[in-house]
Amino acid sequence: MKAEAVVFEDRMRAAFREVEVPEPGERDVVIEVAHSWISIGTESSFFRGERISGEVPYRPGDPWPFPHVAGYQKVGTAVRVGGAVTHVRPGDRVFATVSRIGGLFFDFGGHVNPAVTDGSQVWKLPDADVPDVAYSGAVLTQVGYNCGSRPPVERGDIAVVVGDGLVGHWAAQTLHRRGADVRMLGRRPGRLRLAEEGGYAAALNGRLLDPAAELARAGGIAVVVDTVGSLETFRRLQPLLRRDGHLVSAGFLGEDGAIDIQTLRAQEITLHTPSGWTQPRMDATIRGIAEGWLRTLPLVTHRFPARDAVRAWELIAAPGSPCLGVVLDWQT
Repeated sequence: MKAEAVVFEDRMRAAFREVEVPEPGERDVVIEVAHSWISIGTESSFFRGERISGEVPYRPGDPWPFPHVAGYQKVGTAVRVGGAVTHVRPGDRVFATVSRIGGLFFDFGGHVNPAVTDGSQVWKLPDADVPDVAYSGAVLTQVGYNCGSRPPVERGDIAVVVGDGLVGHWAAQTLHRRGADVRMLGRRPGRLRLAEEGGYAAALNGRLLDPAAELARAGGIAVVVDTVGSLETFRRLQPLLRRDGHLVSAGFLGEDGAIDIQTLRAQEITLHTPSGWTQPRMDATIRGIAEGWLRTLPLVTHRFPARDAVRAWELIAAPGSPCLGVVLDWQT
């Protein structure tokens, strides 16, 4: 079976081309894709050759993971449904994660159309007045939801989200929903302004102020969520964490993730290391988007026809890239 896909052919080289996908089986759903959302952080890491799989960094001597179909999230319409799949019917609007790929380094990928996907990785979209494209990054939204859901929070607790990318915004939205007083520490004024305008976080611009000094005046921190992989930033904030505080580490640290547990013990800091997705978290994330408190569309800064994916990656990889949320549209 033939499909079109966004393929990372080598480091820093993307292509939009035809690929082989397996014939669908009894457990599969075939999806006509409408929109797929680029996960800039994770996909860029693969694009640069920093990883060989999910959380595994590249080391000299490892095989380069190319070519492979990039990504892991999309929305569209179910056009064929295997006999063993009972929660989706042809014609349903659906969200899907990874789909089956043939003949490349990985046997799965995200940006592909049509998409042959195991039914366990397909969710029927709610009947809500929300555009389908709002759900197209739901795995990544779930990462932010997971970060914001892990630590216990009491109303008024100060939570610091390190990073003004997508995961940072969705972690901040989740913590705000739970009653935290959220501060977003980042370096891009436009992204920080989105959080303030959305009403879910106060901005701390790390280029203009000393965040530790600013936060010291605010009182003890209950939660630090690191979405960018910066232990150095956490170490600067750690003295401000109150006893029984929480560190949520979601950024990719490569081989630089060593942390001295004994330094956490003195303050009884709990470390959380969220990764991947589960059905209950995906269910909760999709419900949050439908209810409107997990906001995705205001974070979309760029949309490209899928056939222009190479141009999208040129912009994403450019120094000082303006991209935050990037969506590929497959029906234009």
